[in-house]
Amino acid sequence: MKKTTRFVILLAVLAICFAFLWPSISWYWRTPKEVQVLALGSLENIKDYATVKANEDFNAVIKAYNTDPSAKIDAKYAWLEKAAAKNYKKMGEKVPSPMTVKDILDSYKMSKGVQLRDDFTALYRDEILAAKKNYQNSVKLGLDLSGGMNIIVKADLDAAAASQTESNVIADIEQFKKDAMANAIENLSSRIDRFGLTEPVIRQQGEDRIYIEMPGAAEADSINTIIMGKGILNFRLVDNDATEKFSAYYTQHIANTFNSAGELIDPSIIPADCEIMGQYTKDDYGLDERIGYLVVKKEVALDGQHIKSATVGSDNLTNRPEVDFVLDIEGSEIFAKFTGAHKGEYLAIVSDNKVKSYARINDAITGGRVAITGFGLEEAQNLQKVLQTAWLNVPLSVESQQVIGASLGEQAISQGIKAIILGLLAIMVFMLIWYKGAGFNAVVAQVLNLYIMFSILSAFNLTLSLPSIAGMILTIGMAVDANVVIFERIKEEVLLGKSRVAAIATGFDNAFWAIMDSNITTFIAAIFLSQLGSGSIQGFAVSLAIGVISSVFTALFVSRLMFDFDTDVLHATKVSIGWRVK
Repeated sequence: MKKTTRFVILLAVLAICFAFLWPSISWYWRTPKEVQVLALGSLENIKDYATVKANEDFNAVIKAYNTDPSAKIDAKYAWLEKAAAKNYKKMGEKVPSPMTVKDILDSYKMSKGVQLRDDFTALYRDEILAAKKNYQNSVKLGLDLSGGMNIIVKADLDAAAASQTESNVIADIEQFKKDAMANAIENLSSRIDRFGLTEPVIRQQGEDRIYIEMPGAAEADSINTIIMGKGILNFRLVDNDATEKFSAYYTQHIANTFNSAGELIDPSIIPADCEIMGQYTKDDYGLDERIGYLVVKKEVALDGQHIKSATVGSDNLTNRPEVDFVLDIEGSEIFAKFTGAHKGEYLAIVSDNKVKSYARINDAITGGRVAITGFGLEEAQNLQKVLQTAWLNVPLSVESQQVIGASLGEQAISQGIKAIILGLLAIMVFMLIWYKGAGFNAVVAQVLNLYIMFSILSAFNLTLSLPSIAGMILTIGMAVDANVVIFERIKEEVLLGKSRVAAIATGFDNAFWAIMDSNITTFIAAIFLSQLGSGSIQGFAVSLAIGVISSVFTALFVSRLMFDFDTDVLHATKVSIGWRVK
């Protein structure tokens, strides 16, 4: 392979590694601490923060308009000038110059300020979500470094299957278990995020266990309550008259309708046999967004436990998505009787005290098969998941729980970094003293070796833990060992009287298979450890496997290229590779 080609390949590898490492650089060195705290919070917290900040900025712009409409916008909101210019172009009007506060607000007049508020919200939301994405794509710190809690939850799939077979026959028991596990993981993710925990890791472990990792401090009892809690799903009748009266009242009394706990300050504004619930849909965060309120009856028309299955289908006439669910025998009788008595009224589907959907009862629904229409595909899929919460009811139990203090993690990070730096410096000093000029090649190879290792960790969103650091330190030793083998081979060839070019070429050729043999066997061992081991053993094995690949590349490819650079560009004729070699 030509030297120019090898140099281009090296540059391409370094550029790709930089692209992989950029999210980690952005997160740990370019993201302000306050933004990190927000990004690590729950999506609910991010949404609340963006909404509050947007309202503050919106009110500031309105205040500026009331003070002096002809003034220029504050430099803090300079981006609004570009947004306003786009609005004018969309409306086919001339863009004012210079642009005043009044001009900016006029560009939003068609939306009555709603779009302006949304633009402010999007600004803050996108900033935090971009930081969150950087975190998700960066090298993460394990619990032994960051502190926090890990929990293993056991899902009793056999009990879930048995509870279903009592009322209906499950055609595919294995598929039922897969669906039940997927639903349990999704429910846990939703509950834990609403609880406001810091970027939890939730994944399936084996067939019936769920591994939960929560960095940061958290109260064990509160978390267990969240994990063991069960979503409640039922059907309630909507009181249309009460809903209309409440909406009119709420419009006039937005600030003093609810207290801080979300309860009605004046319960008498709705009938005694009703309660107020928010109507929700999925927003840009993937969270439940309240789009209004409904007054529903306290009496439950049908409990969700009567649902046997839920699927997304399509209407035969319009081909629009619909959600089909099947009730058990008892549920079919209850539903038929209820819908027959309430034709023309509206029935709400309530999950976790949130109205997820409501539909008009056109006729008595008999036979236990119900189809709900009027949704887009994504809405239908979301509703299906809501209905699945009722029938894929999986008993969960906490099997193990470990809490690691944050102070211990900080100490471990400090010690781990010191170990890597001291180990690297000691090896660098030794190589420079013992191998002189060639030692500099080894130093550069070592630095690039760590650079590539961190890049790969970032590329695959892997977690850095104490065992991972141990694997890196071991890799440093193995990487310099490959350089030692190469340098000793070159030294032998020089002592035999060969020229620089011949000695380097022969030295690398003779060392190639010795290096490959030792590293291939180490890589095989690391792969088996990563597959058969668990926890800390896996972290060590993965770090070691990545280090083996990067160290072989830097020792055989980068180091050789540097020798060739000295020969062809710097026109070196002798090899500076040891005190015995002149």
